Order: sequence, then C-alpha cells, then structure tokens
Amino acid sequence: MSTDSTALIIPELIVGLGNPESKYDNTRHNIGFSAVDELAKIWQLDPKEHKRFQGLFAEGVAPGGKKIRLLKPLTYMNRSGQSVRAVTDWYKLKPQSVLVIYDDMDLPVGRLRMRLTGSAGGHNGMKSIISHLGGKDFPRLRIGIGKSADGKQTVTHVLGKFASAENKIIEEVLYVCVKAIEFSLKEGIEKSMSRYNSFSVNIE
Repeated sequence: MSTDSTALIIPELIVGLGNPESKYDNTRHNIGFSAVDELAKIWQLDPKEHKRFQGLFAEGVAPGGKKIRLLKPLTYMNRSGQSVRAVTDWYKLKPQSVLVIYDDMDLPVGRLRMRLTGSAGGHNGMKSIISHLGGKDFPRLRIGIGKSADGKQTVTHVLGKFASAENKIIEEVLYVCVKAIEFSLKEGIEKSMSRYNSFSVNIE
C-alpha cells in the first residue's frame, strides 16, 4: 500500500470562520467567511444552508481534480466547532484534513500565515474547534487584520470594517489565499507554508 497519501497533509474540508448576520459582512472578524466566498467564486461552487452541518456548505472539485468541501459555520463564532464536528463526523474526516481560515490581530494587514498546528491564541472560534475536534493538530490559515489603533477597544476593532486604504490589500491577500490553498491541494500544507508564509502586501 502506498504511503504517498499519508506523507502529505492535504485539506479535504476548508472552513472559514465568521458570524452569520449581515451586520458582520466584510468585517475583520469575518475574513474567514470572505476567504471561503472567494474560493467558492473561483471554483464555481455555491454554498447552501445545510441544517445537519449548521452552516453554509458546498462540495465539489477544485482545480487539479481534487474533491473538496467548503464550510461557513452559522453557529456564531464561539460555537464554530459544533458545525465543523458535524461535517467531520458525517464524512469521517481526520482533523488533519480540516483547514481553518480565520482572522489574526497579531499579524498586520497584508500578511497571512499557514501552520499545521497551534493554540487558539485567544480566538473563540478556534477554541471551539479545538474542543470539538479533541486537539489542536489541524492546519490553519491566519489572515492578518492588524491591532486596534486610536484607542479602539479590541471588540470594536475586530467587528469593524477594513479602512478604505486596506480594502485593496485585502483583495490581493484573498487572491493569494486561494493560490496558497490550491497549492496545498497539490503539494501539501507544508510546501504551501514554505512558499506563501513570507508573502506580504504593504500599505502605500
């Protein structure tokens, strides 16, 4: 039996984190949703509400012929793990095949960071997923949203929208996220990390 499939960590389920109400659309905390929306658009998938999975879900084929699933939990951020666990249980997926995309204040706008494991780092969505998957050993893609400025409280910052000067940068970051994920589907998460973790878009 070939060991090629176990040598590489390749996503089978891609989860974007966010909050479901329209008032949260395009906020910093919903960048995970935005990334999944970008994937769905480019891959011509159409996520639909799925009651069992408590989220918007799509299944299809990514470039290169790889079967893939997209998920946007509709549980609110701090219960995201319920939705993720429902999908992994149904399809009998290992945690290592789940790639979670979410916002990170510790990364500046214009940066992204892919990793194979890690702590929740204070992110409630990640805390929930780690709890429901029974550990932290699953890949994740963090998208920088920067730290709050001008005395803004953290909550105000993460639930606010990007500044107009940042929108163009976020467009490019989301495009690169798609490229990084497509590369990981072919070559594995680790090679994608090596290629894309140094990526940076600077604010003019």
